[in-house]
Amino acid sequence: MLAGRNGEQAGHERSAPSPPHSSTHRRRAYGLARDPRYSLSQFLYVANRALNRTDIDAKQKTVTSKDGTLVAFEQTGAGPVVILVTGALADRSGTRWLAKHLAEHFTVINYDRRGRGKSTDTQPYAVEREVEDIEALIDATGGSAFVFGVSSGAVLALEATSELGGKVQKLFLYEPPFIVDDSRPPMPADFGNQITEMVSEGHPSDAVKLFFTKGMGNPPFAVTIMRLLMPGWSKMTGTAHTLRYDLAILSGGSRRPTITGQTMGRHYGTDSGSGRRSERGVFSPWRPGPHRDASYRPVPLPRRPQPCRGSYGSQSHC
Repeated sequence: MLAGRNGEQAGHERSAPSPPHSSTHRRRAYGLARDPRYSLSQFLYVANRALNRTDIDAKQKTVTSKDGTLVAFEQTGAGPVVILVTGALADRSGTRWLAKHLAEHFTVINYDRRGRGKSTDTQPYAVEREVEDIEALIDATGGSAFVFGVSSGAVLALEATSELGGKVQKLFLYEPPFIVDDSRPPMPADFGNQITEMVSEGHPSDAVKLFFTKGMGNPPFAVTIMRLLMPGWSKMTGTAHTLRYDLAILSGGSRRPTITGQTMGRHYGTDSGSGRRSERGVFSPWRPGPHRDASYRPVPLPRRPQPCRGSYGSQSHC
């Protein structure tokens, strides 16, 4: 039987705590940013409270995965079930804005991946354990679901879809970081070991910085500014130990998942503005590339494996 916190059964609902003056914090954050009388530290404090508030309309639930890991999630809306899978250094707070919009038409399951937020982290880690987490969420919410994944979470969603068969009805991938041309140099072979060593030696902030520079390809000066001014930096350092999980997901190893159902994807370009995708559903060597924040439109993937070339935002997509 799936069990939750304090022996609660899976699916047991409990009201989310309502942080006092959450809307007030958002208004104050906007006002403080415009008012020179207030210090930067005051602005960052209020902004952080606003960004990390709990959705007061969400039902807070837990489910237990096969290895005993407790997976915490929020459930909102009504309709077909859709599960949101976050990327590296993110927990469910980063996808609350999306959950809010999807809740108008779907039952949205917004969860903390293992080792993040309120979810626990049973060792040893394996990508298969994260797939089991998604399966536990599906089984606890009706037996089948749509899955939305972003960044490395999109790769995890792809893996889950391949392993879980018909339990995943439809799949949407937002910017899975597959770059398979030679427009960027590959990461160092020991990149994962560098991250792990920094975290184990008590330097999680340095590990996050390395990930953003060497992994994401962001300029060092931009990452330094983020480190000094970004309200969520401390939260990311708190999940730095999970970076090796995402790197394991992105490495792919010998796994070659094949997707036969309906899949939608958002094109992931390279700095040169063009990109190619390898076989449909086959993991490719991961190379660094920044995410694009521009508006996007979902594009159906082809039914048969074929190469594709095209400029980002053009009509030529994989």
